[in-house]
Amino acid sequence: MASIRELHHQLVSKERSAVEITQEVLQRIEALEPKLHSFLCVTAEAALEQARRVDAKIAAGEEIGVLEGIPVGVKDNMCTQGIPTTCASRILENFVPPYNATVVEKLAAAGAVIVGKTNLDEFAMGSSTENSAYQTTVNPWDLTRVSGGSSGGSAAAVAAQECVVALGSDTGGSIRQPAALCGVVGMKPTYGLVSRYGLVAYASSLDQIGPFGRSVEDAAILLETVAGYDPKDATSLKVDIPQYSQTLKPNLRPKGRLRIGVIQETFGQGLEPEVETAVKNAIETLQELGAEIQVVSCPTFRYGLPCYYIIAPSEASANLARYDGVKYGMRVPDAENLVEMYGKTRAAGFGTEVKRRIVIGTYALSAGYYDAYYLKAQKVRTLIKRDFDRAFAQADVLVCPTSPTTAFKVGEKTDDPLSMYLSDLMTIPVNLAGLPALSVPCGFDSQGLPIGMQIIGNVLQESTLFEVAYAYEQSVLWSDRKPSLS
Repeated sequence: MASIRELHHQLVSKERSAVEITQEVLQRIEALEPKLHSFLCVTAEAALEQARRVDAKIAAGEEIGVLEGIPVGVKDNMCTQGIPTTCASRILENFVPPYNATVVEKLAAAGAVIVGKTNLDEFAMGSSTENSAYQTTVNPWDLTRVSGGSSGGSAAAVAAQECVVALGSDTGGSIRQPAALCGVVGMKPTYGLVSRYGLVAYASSLDQIGPFGRSVEDAAILLETVAGYDPKDATSLKVDIPQYSQTLKPNLRPKGRLRIGVIQETFGQGLEPEVETAVKNAIETLQELGAEIQVVSCPTFRYGLPCYYIIAPSEASANLARYDGVKYGMRVPDAENLVEMYGKTRAAGFGTEVKRRIVIGTYALSAGYYDAYYLKAQKVRTLIKRDFDRAFAQADVLVCPTSPTTAFKVGEKTDDPLSMYLSDLMTIPVNLAGLPALSVPCGFDSQGLPIGMQIIGNVLQESTLFEVAYAYEQSVLWSDRKPSLS
């Protein structure tokens, strides 16, 4: 499957039709899904109808936008009018939203072809997509391994060319970690850059929607399409959105003009040697491209994981209280009273990991523990943000590994939640600070599994992240390698 620009040129030149491109993608989905399990819902008829509308515009001599006619996947925690939105949970098994999320509206306005809803860890809680109530999405590079999470369905679908680009959500690394494990580009934007209206909430102060692409340019095009102010989202930022894809260059700024800080705390115990080697080689490449490299310290980085696992579950315990079997979602009717119905519905509807996080969050917010846990975690969050501020006084962007390991075996960590949580060790601090960060492929281990490098920017510095990632990508061309499944 070609890039967005290449497909756009094929459409405009009438070399191919939007229907032909969509049919190719739908055929790939049909062929690969029995093995991969990336999609929870495939919207073939609606996709072909949209493709026919694009073809009609072209036939009438009308201009089309760069994303018009391009097949896109959407993570199944974003509301889609008339199309099931389950969050990969039994409690929302039959929920069909009466409205679209703002990002879905923006995709529709851009003429994109939505081919389906992608799998995820239930309510976006997980790092392997094994917590889905319906299926486990596996890794296109090795079907015995996980795709990462929680946006594993979107990452795997893009890697396997079941769609050209896809949307995911990132609360503690849920775009970047699966992007690294599946060998694609994934970006978590600045908090508030992309509207969360219609995104089913996990942790409201951390959640952010972002793009997946097989190339930096594809991810940039998708982000500039869905970003922007939305009055329906109280946390949405009133800022102009640059045309990120128009400023990409195959080389960095003049020598010495771009300062890259290497976060020293991210290299050490728990980091696989092959991941460390690949990321350090990538840093050397950036230096050869003209960047000035220096080591920076973020000493509170190591507190990110315990801080996150107090704040995020606390917010989840409040957000998920709405699923009570009354207004929407499943209901267990066999109960003598309302309270019993609540308990039975939630027991049947929520999976183990979701229950675990609700219990953790409820405990942290309870009387007598609020100050000791939740309030203290918020103070630590401030310290983490200050560490980033000090680091950005020395550097334009920061780099580190995206994930401490490559993709692990399916089932390897399901009985060890703490080991699973450590998968997001490098990504969580970025969410706590509300910063943008991008994962770009930077090599492969001895088993042929992808490795990702995380590039972190200051607030609203997405353009700089794309600049650095694109220059690196063009110098190594890791994106030319494709999984054998594809």
